[in-house]
Amino acid sequence: MRRVLTTLMILLVVLVAGLSALVLLVNPNDFRAYMVRQVEARSGYQLKLDGALRWHVWPQLSILSGRMSLTAPGASAPLVAADNMRLDVALIPLFSHQLQVQQVMLKGAVIQLTPQTEAVRKAGSPVAPRENTLPDEPSDTGWSFDIGSLKVADSVLVFQHEDDEQVTVRNINLKMEQDAHHRATIDFSGRVNRDQRDLTLSLNANVNASDYPHQLTADIQQLNWQLTGADLPVQGITGEGTLQAVWREEQKQLELDNLNLQANDSALKGQASVSLADKPKWVFNLQFDKLNLENLLAAETVSTPDSAPSQSGQVAVKQTRPVISSNIEKPEYNGLRGFTADILLKANSVRWRGIDFTDVSSQMFNHNGLLVISELSGKMGAGHVSLPGTLDVRTSAASAEFQPRLDNVEIGTILNAFNYPISMTGQLTLAGDFSGTKIDAEAFRRDWQGQAHVELTDTRMEGLNFQQLVQQAVERSSNVTAKENYDNATRLDTFTSDLTLDSGQLSLDGMQGSSSLLSLTGVGSLDLVKETADTRFNVRVLAGWEGESKLVDFLKETPIPLNVYGKWQALNYSLQVDQILRKHLQDEAKRRLNDWADRNKDSQSGKDVKKLLNKL
Repeated sequence: MRRVLTTLMILLVVLVAGLSALVLLVNPNDFRAYMVRQVEARSGYQLKLDGALRWHVWPQLSILSGRMSLTAPGASAPLVAADNMRLDVALIPLFSHQLQVQQVMLKGAVIQLTPQTEAVRKAGSPVAPRENTLPDEPSDTGWSFDIGSLKVADSVLVFQHEDDEQVTVRNINLKMEQDAHHRATIDFSGRVNRDQRDLTLSLNANVNASDYPHQLTADIQQLNWQLTGADLPVQGITGEGTLQAVWREEQKQLELDNLNLQANDSALKGQASVSLADKPKWVFNLQFDKLNLENLLAAETVSTPDSAPSQSGQVAVKQTRPVISSNIEKPEYNGLRGFTADILLKANSVRWRGIDFTDVSSQMFNHNGLLVISELSGKMGAGHVSLPGTLDVRTSAASAEFQPRLDNVEIGTILNAFNYPISMTGQLTLAGDFSGTKIDAEAFRRDWQGQAHVELTDTRMEGLNFQQLVQQAVERSSNVTAKENYDNATRLDTFTSDLTLDSGQLSLDGMQGSSSLLSLTGVGSLDLVKETADTRFNVRVLAGWEGESKLVDFLKETPIPLNVYGKWQALNYSLQVDQILRKHLQDEAKRRLNDWADRNKDSQSGKDVKKLLNKL
């Protein structure tokens, strides 16, 4: 044991003596010109070191510098600038005149990926078909240069693509370990705060840079993020996932494969790619096992008509992003102009506005502002929904056209989803063509136009029972009685109508409905903004009468005018039963007098009655 301790002490003394001799005999500033030269020779970048270099021996032998900067050839601003830089170097190579940098650490760095920091090729310089990516041979000075590790702490990344707005990533912490074959492991974390939104991001990845800059591949084994702020759900969006990325420099193409991502309770898989030309081209092929848009999009604020009571389906006012003042008014969906995209989406289940869809399929193509939705369909309960259309933003005013096709879907679910206070259920089939300028529910209420044909089966409209209204009015004006009916709703087996929408005014033409109890026809209009109605029906009550009489037979065959109007939540009605019954009595009296006159046509009295009837 004593020999072991003695050996360790000897080694410690030798190490301390060696380090002391190194500090005393080797001046780190001797490496300054060499490092600047080597960086320029291998990459073309200009390395600038301010202040004197100095040794730091514990816990790692290091060279410390003051402020440093790294600038691309011809660039007007440095790519990297840091307040402090530390180079962890190997001890043994120093004794043989080799500088082996094991780790570079930057603290308080500002990394700028902007047009001002990009390299500028000199005019007339030759363009090689493929640059040499292998490290240069050491020069005759007898020194070599190698970096195996990079560490960046508490730094900032500024990113800008051409004339786009700058994106700043703060609180960057990066650790990279690289082997001799340019394969690296990366741990990264950072935070982006922009437009009242905060994104926290971290990842662990394996990177292969053996063919960089021509190709760079990354296997991101763990990706975590959290997004909170304006125009987002209250709880924010939290996610994780894995993916593989490949960057191809010559094609300026980024490919994302084996995507496996989760955001809140939604999950997707698939592939994506982008080619960064003057106008980028995106290709998406994504499959969602579950897509819950209610947990990914902020709840919409629904406007109510003046003096209308609050509706149960409405939500509180959401936090929105600030409106930035500008002399240039950008049109709606202006972002679609700057790229092309081919998008294929599949989803096993989608939840949106309280509606559950299954087997959703969508195929879209955007060509610099012309978005063509050739397919957007899915199952809704026992029914099917299809919503193809186009959105054109290539001019100053956006223009949208859609051709909805609904087959056997529950109308009550749709009315509740868009906060229409109409108590109606039934299976809806619709085929129509609609157009507008902005795609959202409020704009549809106020500004859209279009036509559609509607068919409803097994409908039930709460609040008014047409059969009951007619029969009660008849009972008050005649001796006819009806069976008691306590159902406060109108039921129809079938109902059809043609509707026309024009800036909030919905016209209903050719309404026809029938059931075993009643039959109706009519026309009317609905004001979607003020939530009022003005409809006129002709109602025939076919059943529910007590007994049999000629008056009952007359009522079964005679349409009764019924006007329903007013606020949707407090409808009024008017009936013209008295006029119908009075006319029926007059017609019956005329018929009987006419029969009597025919039987007594040879008498003076019969002739006088005939003359009187002809004058009426």
